[in-house]
Amino acid sequence: MPETPNVPPQKPAEPVPAQPVDAQPGAAQRGPLSAIDVLAFISELFAFATLAVWGFVAWPFPWNIVAGIGAPVVAILVWALFVSPRAVFAVHPFVRAVVELLVYASATIALWSMGLTWVGLVYGVLAVTIGVIAGRRRFA
Repeated sequence: MPETPNVPPQKPAEPVPAQPVDAQPGAAQRGPLSAIDVLAFISELFAFATLAVWGFVAWPFPWNIVAGIGAPVVAILVWALFVSPRAVFAVHPFVRAVVELLVYASATIALWSMGLTWVGLVYGVLAVTIGVIAGRRRFA
C-alpha cells in the first residue's frame, strides 16, 4: 500500500461578516430623506414627464414618437451622468447646478410652447427654488 504524505488538516475558512448596504465600497453615505429631497425628486419627475408630453404633442406623427421618447431619455441620461446622487461623472457643483437648470429650463420652455405659459412660469420658479435649497443643503 503506498504511503500518503502527511498533510496537516486545514482550518475551515472563517465566514466574512455581512456588510450593511451603506457600508459597501462606492455607496453614497446619505442621511434620512427630507421634505426638500422629496420635492426635488417630484420636480425632476415632472420635468421628464413634461418633456415626454411635449414630444408627443408638439410634433407631427412620425416625429412625435421620436421626440416623445427621445426628449425625456436625453434629459434622464444627462441627469444620471451629472446631477444624480450617484452621478457617473463627479463635476464641480457649479456645473451640476447649470445642468440641473438646463433640464428645468427645457421643461419650462416645453410648457410654454404647448401654450401653458403660467404653468411653465410657476413650475420654473418652483423648480429653481427647490434646486437652490437642495443645492445649499449639499454644501452644508
